[in-house]
Formats: sequence, structure tokens, C-alpha cells
Amino acid sequence: MTSRIKLGVEKLLDEEVSILRGLRVGLICNQASVNHEFKHVADLFSENDSVDLTTLFGPQHGIRGDVQDNMIETSHSTDEKTGLRIYSLYSETREPTEEMLAEVDALVFDLQDIGGRVYTFIYTMANAMIACAKYKKKMIVCDRPNPINGTDVEGGLLEPGHESFVGMYPIPMRHGMTVGELAKLFNKKFGIGCDLEVVTVDGWKREWYLDETDSPWVIPSPNMPTIYAAVVFPGTVYFEGTGVSEGRGTTRPFEFVGAPYMNADDYAETLASFDLGGVVFRPTNFLPTFQKHQNLSCSGVFLHVTDRKVFKPVITGLAMVKAAFDMYPGDFAWKSPPYEYVYDRNPFDVIAGTKKTRKAFESGVSVDELQTSWQDDEKEFRSIREEFLLYG
Repeated sequence: MTSRIKLGVEKLLDEEVSILRGLRVGLICNQASVNHEFKHVADLFSENDSVDLTTLFGPQHGIRGDVQDNMIETSHSTDEKTGLRIYSLYSETREPTEEMLAEVDALVFDLQDIGGRVYTFIYTMANAMIACAKYKKKMIVCDRPNPINGTDVEGGLLEPGHESFVGMYPIPMRHGMTVGELAKLFNKKFGIGCDLEVVTVDGWKREWYLDETDSPWVIPSPNMPTIYAAVVFPGTVYFEGTGVSEGRGTTRPFEFVGAPYMNADDYAETLASFDLGGVVFRPTNFLPTFQKHQNLSCSGVFLHVTDRKVFKPVITGLAMVKAAFDMYPGDFAWKSPPYEYVYDRNPFDVIAGTKKTRKAFESGVSVDELQTSWQDDEKEFRSIREEFLLYG
């Protein structure tokens, strides 16, 4: 059984379209920006006589999600269906320029986040908010559910000096907030100060995963095919900062983890010894068709989350990195820069938002010590986010 909800963009067009009347509208969207009938919001806006849609903006991977690689910039283009100009916000600029906003009075954001700090869409939103504050435009965020629930918070806060496009603000790896709530947090707590309006989701409860609702699921980025991938992403994304494959180039990215030099049974046995809740590590082999270890057989594990209410992705992912680091000292390597166009920092540190985690592995810190180290950060963030939560 799934519960009926009404998405922010549906509510905007059905009940609150008066917000947009008389305004030239820009829309930030991608292929996952759909309503319950799987109609793309660009088409819905374009067909609505009450909306003057003038400009489209696309995030990482493009407005139609056709850019497969992880960090390939997309160029500006024209949308074939609406005939409107598409400005890429993953191009020579991540922030809308004054020229891009020349025919825009209000900028509407409707993207599906997946609940992890390093997913770039929330920073596309933040940069759009910054531009709206700078050029005196209205910002409207159409909310969508956090697909991995809005209650669980896990991981340390990003430290000052480690900001990047996969972490602009001090939030934990698993933040437990919706994009609308994050927009309010960014706007007030981190001083953006734009003219912001959030159109909430009707009928959503914080404890729900997306598949406990009737919300449509369209792949929000090429390597996020399922809710299962989103559930493990805040943990296995750390492998992007290593030479170990996080499963890109397979049909189940972020659920497969391994490398040619690993022994699948040994690795799975070591991971089982950590006694991490809610997950089984199945020894397996896989063949990436692109990215790391392309066309090489990799040995490793597949993560089967057996109880996602118990499963803690962040400590699980870091325990997996630690096991690989400890077991294969002659083969394991940190990825070399750049990562997300950051050239002066270790890519693992960019993802972790700190040097401390990598240094902890190198000094032999235990998994339990690592998990204990961020308890104060989690407590602090839970307190900070409280005033920005929109759902009971």
C-alpha cells in the first residue's frame, strides 16, 4: 500500500498558479521533473495559459539526463519541444548570470534530490537562490519528498575550507531534509537572503521513503536508477574518492563495490565482522562497462539492505572503505585530483568534507571510533534544522 501525496509542482499549477501570474518564469528541471502522470513540468508550464515560461535551466547531466559521465559539463542549447533556450547550470558557470535571467522575474526549481550531501542538485538550487538575491528575482522551490526519509541524520558536518560543488554548506552526509527545507535553511542560516517561497508537498510524512508514497520515480541522474541506489548512496559514494569501483558502468551503481585485486569472499567476510545492521554483503563479481576498471572483472560485494530502518549508510560505506584500505595496502589508492573541478584537495576529502576521515583510516582508527566522532555534529545539526522543517 502506498499513500497519495501531491507534489509541490502539482500544487503550484493546480492551486497556487496565481503566484506566477504577470511574471516571466524560468524553470530549473530535468527528466525526473514530472507529475503523477509522468508529464514533464516544462511541458506543463508551457501549456498553461497562466504561466509565461521564457527560459529553461538544466542541472548536472542536462535537462533530459542524457549526459552519462559523472563530471562532464553540458553546453547551452534549445529545447526541441518548447523551443525555449536552455541554459546549463553545469557549464562554464554553476550560477545563473544576469544575462541568463534577463527574461526572468521568477525562477522555479523542481528537481528530485536523493538525500545525500554530495548530490549536486541542491547546490544548483543554492546557486540559483544566490543569483535571485543578487539580481532581485523571486525564487520558488517546488518541494518533493526526500526519497530516503526525512527523519534520519548521519555523518559529520562539512568543515570550513572544504566547500565545493558537492558540499557548499556545513550539513551532514545524510541530512534528512527535503529540497524545500534545505532552501529555507540555506536562505536564512547561511545568509543567502533571497525572496524565497516554498510550495510544499501535501500528504507526505517525514518517516516515509519515496516508495511508501505514490510519488513517481524517474531516474534523476544516469547512475541513480532506483530507490535502492539512493538508500546506499550516502555511504558508497565515498568510493568515488578511491580507486575502487562504486559500480558505475553496471546496472546497479552504488550497490556493487569492488576492484580487480579484491577477493570477494574475504572482503564480504571482513565486512560481516563489523556487525553493521540492516545489510548483507553478498560476495560477487561484476564487469564495469565504463569508468573505473572498464571491461575488467571486479571482485567485491553487492549490498542487500534487509532492514532500511536499521541500516546506516554512512558508517556502512566508511566501514567498507576502511576494510578495503586495511586489506589491500599494496593496491588500494585514493583517487588523484581533480574531483568536481577541485584541483588542490584529495578527492576523498572533497567528498567527506574533511581531511579527518582519511587521516583516521591512515592512523588505524576503528569503525566504532569513527562513528562516535560525529555524534556531536549530528546533535548540532538536528537542533539547527528544527526551525526549517515543514512536515510532521
